[in-house]
Amino acid sequence: MSANTIIKPDKDTKSETKPGNYFVSNYPPFSFWRENEVPMVESMLNSPTAGSAPLGIYYHVPFCRKRCHFCYFRVYTDKNSQDVRRYIDASLHELEAYANSPYIAGRKPKYVYFGGGTPSYLSAQQLTELTDRMKALIPWDEAEEVTFECEPGTLSEKKLEVIKNFGVTRLSLGIENFNDHILETNGRAHRSGEVYRAYEHARNLGFQNINIDLIAGMLEETDENWEKCIERVLELSPDCITIYQMEVPFNTTIFKTMKEQGKLTAPVADWPTKRKWVTQAYEALEKAGYTVTSAYTAVKDPENTKFIYRDRLWAGADMVALGVASFGHLGGIHYQNQTHFDQYCQTQEEKKSAVRRALLTTEDERFVREFILQWKLGRVRPAYFSEKFCVDVTERFSEILTDWKDAGDLYEESGDLLLKRDALLRIDSMLHRFFLPEHQDAKYV
Repeated sequence: MSANTIIKPDKDTKSETKPGNYFVSNYPPFSFWRENEVPMVESMLNSPTAGSAPLGIYYHVPFCRKRCHFCYFRVYTDKNSQDVRRYIDASLHELEAYANSPYIAGRKPKYVYFGGGTPSYLSAQQLTELTDRMKALIPWDEAEEVTFECEPGTLSEKKLEVIKNFGVTRLSLGIENFNDHILETNGRAHRSGEVYRAYEHARNLGFQNINIDLIAGMLEETDENWEKCIERVLELSPDCITIYQMEVPFNTTIFKTMKEQGKLTAPVADWPTKRKWVTQAYEALEKAGYTVTSAYTAVKDPENTKFIYRDRLWAGADMVALGVASFGHLGGIHYQNQTHFDQYCQTQEEKKSAVRRALLTTEDERFVREFILQWKLGRVRPAYFSEKFCVDVTERFSEILTDWKDAGDLYEESGDLLLKRDALLRIDSMLHRFFLPEHQDAKYV
């Protein structure tokens, strides 16, 4: 199977796990983003009128102690302190250019997100310097949320205190599993003991919102172990729990091994089993008082525990992307930065744009983007799309919605469209039906 393989909707998630990306994170598909549209980003930034959409910042930290076998992100495990210094300086040059542009100047972010890689790989001193310099360029005092992803084994009480002090409100712990054998088998750097220590320190420091990530269907996962993972989560009682279903993208070591062995099916749980495990987790969480708020998340207190980054981004907010391979969205233009470390750093040292590819979206593409992403919340409000885009979604997509109702996947409540639980857990494979004709059957990445 080649990297150009097209993922067919729905039917591919009814049986064994095949390699490829199923998770729909943006629209139009990345394969339509082009180098020749990069100048449009510069034009937007230099437009005389500042943007009016809510603004966010995404900062990518590409460093890790170890590369997980299922990881498909741009990460590095071989960089030294000089490389880290070079990268931080480059990313701050990039932010300075954004801060001085007419489109961004004077605006303050409503959300800030540190993703990776492993943001907590950076030392306490590096994090303090980085965030102090970022705030000097674009203040965060109006941010509704600052999210910071962590690998438990990189956290100490002192580092967590620094993270809290520079303004993090949502701490996300990439636990993935509580079983040391499974963590090791899947290439994770941390072990369960580090999980409990990090969580206890974070709780004692009083973080506003602690999220735990789990992955259903990792290599060698079992029914018995998954039940124990759910028990551990309930014991910890985090504010939010995020559960992803394991997929095997093409640029992972799992897929590389599959190719070497001539296998077409990934050595992980099949889709029905993964959905069974997520259903089991959600039912246990709901019994404990949690509310399922998307295909991937359950929260203890939905009134006070939000995910601003997700909700703003899925409603068309602007997002400045900083760092290697980062994805951003400004004024209806999608873009991605240079995808190699040296290339990215060199662009900033030469005071050039870091953008590698971009796409100026049409009004209809922006509508479809928000429509498909908001389905992942399990509830779509037709009134929202009528007011914002002047589109009657029940009329435009009547055939698809009728099919979903007939299949028992969809129902209506107070004018909203809601997904049944089974449909919510396979929504990523159902969204392709809403893609515009020119994007159907296209390579997603």
